Amino acid sequence: MKRLFKIFTNGLVRENPLLMLMIGLCSSLAVTTSVINGIGMGLSMTFVLLMSEVIISLFRKLIPESIRIPVFIIVIAAFTTVIDYVLKAWFPDLSKAMGVFIPLIVVNCIIMGRVEGFASKQPPLDVIFDSFGMGLGYTWVLAGISLVRELLGNGTILGFQILPDSYQPILFFVLPPGGFFVFALFISLNLFLKSRLKDSPQPAAAPGCHAPTASGSTDGGAK
Repeated sequence: MKRLFKIFTNGLVRENPLLMLMIGLCSSLAVTTSVINGIGMGLSMTFVLLMSEVIISLFRKLIPESIRIPVFIIVIAAFTTVIDYVLKAWFPDLSKAMGVFIPLIVVNCIIMGRVEGFASKQPPLDVIFDSFGMGLGYTWVLAGISLVRELLGNGTILGFQILPDSYQPILFFVLPPGGFFVFALFISLNLFLKSRLKDSPQPAAAPGCHAPTASGSTDGGAK
């Protein structure tokens, strides 16, 4: 269980696809002008990633090595089409707002990278935790960036007016340069927190306990 939890948390923090691996940035910066778009894109990506990883993991031993990439693309495209039609049928405004970026999930580096590097080699249970971790890691970063951009660019969150009417929206944040700027702030904050955690003092050893020497013995042990 500890191993599965580690696989799940890798995608949330340690191997976050946006903040750490820095892949799938184009669609991420394009759709994060509002929180609803960011969440919608994140959940759509999570669905496609989960279903694609599970299917490929289940049939990984039956897929010939020579045609694995075309097979991966077909599987990803199938589930991308499913989520595209679901959004068009049930959430037409959201589908229209995200435009071409939902169909382009099929070529997103995050999904192809996880399918090729993880799902094609691991059992289904592992890939379920991996896909949820990566998908939710992608989603929370998108939601965070969207929150900053929508609040400062429009004065709203989820379409509801938050800042007073006297607030003058900063157009910069709803334009592409604003997306890069906020994304850079998130990366900087992430690196700062990592450095602080790395430099934090370690807890003192209990009385009578000493760190192992290079030979594997301890200073306080019996000779």
